[in-house]
Amino acid sequence: MHLTAVSELPVEKAEDRAPLVKFFSKTFKFTTEKRLELYNITSIVADIVKEFKIKEGFINIGTLHTTTAMFVNEFQKALLDDIKVFMNKIINPEEAWKHNCPDCSDCDRKNADSHLRALLFGHNLQIPIVNGNLALGQWQSIILAELDGPRERTLTAHVFGAASA
Repeated sequence: MHLTAVSELPVEKAEDRAPLVKFFSKTFKFTTEKRLELYNITSIVADIVKEFKIKEGFINIGTLHTTTAMFVNEFQKALLDDIKVFMNKIINPEEAWKHNCPDCSDCDRKNADSHLRALLFGHNLQIPIVNGNLALGQWQSIILAELDGPRERTLTAHVFGAASA
């Protein structure tokens, strides 16, 4: 494998000018409307980066729920429909899951499929910040998957890096 640098930032000596490295944390609520839905939250995440004026660094965005997930993909209607069909094929909500069985579980939501679907994607994303912007490809969006809605969801963002003046 051969790696080629697309762009490089000049490295300053510490005695020349130490960059101002900052860390910010933000928690926010997001209300969903359907049991299974995919939401484009890219602009929300980008606004957080702008709010804290991080020039170069990372944002870690996460959901605090076991029945939501986050991933990066194209936010295009036909593809989103395919993703939902894929989730239903891989994890059938009508299956006799133990989590849904009153003799086996104390959960009354009967949402085993939602928990299992979350395993497909995960709960956190880390996105680079380059020149004050999210470093995403042309067709990439940050997608929040609601798997057991409608509900109010809590998301966290941790932003760290070199701050602009």
